[in-house]
Amino acid sequence: MREDIPTFLEALEKYDGNVQTKLMMKLMLLTFTRVGEMAIARWEEIDFGKALWTIPPEHRKLPEKSKKTAPPHLVPLSKQALDVLRQLHAISGGREHIFPNRNSPRRPMSPETLRRALHSMGFRGKADVHGFRSTASTILNEEGFNPDAIERQLSHIETNKVRAAYNRAEYMEERWKMMQWWANFLLERK
Repeated sequence: MREDIPTFLEALEKYDGNVQTKLMMKLMLLTFTRVGEMAIARWEEIDFGKALWTIPPEHRKLPEKSKKTAPPHLVPLSKQALDVLRQLHAISGGREHIFPNRNSPRRPMSPETLRRALHSMGFRGKADVHGFRSTASTILNEEGFNPDAIERQLSHIETNKVRAAYNRAEYMEERWKMMQWWANFLLERK
């Protein structure tokens, strides 16, 4: 995992496909959100001033009945993630979606786009977009970050019903530090 990051980052830098696809892949690495959440992200969800992406419950991977009562998922944005978003804003800032569909710009890009990009980069059968999440979780846990903050960053729902009823902490301060550490860690691997 950790040892594969430089090889992947090098391949990503050499990727000569659609620039939005490349930037989406970088943002996936930096935020390790779910690909479906990333694909349908809208500019209105990004607060550059607060360095925060607010994913509404209807865009989250939740049981349908929970989508009406669940809070939005807050994603602290590192300096590097904000830089990627600024690059994207120059491309799609006048549109609703951060990643508009190339053929139908009023619709979002297909999540399948990243899988195809991974294949064209030579990672068919070696990596998948969901793997970014597990890699980040593993490394952050190994580095001693608060497991609750990591789970909250991954937008995982507490399975212990009693704990879930009482612990609604977002761990935002820890998560901002963790996400900046993660972005710096990735840059050091280049």
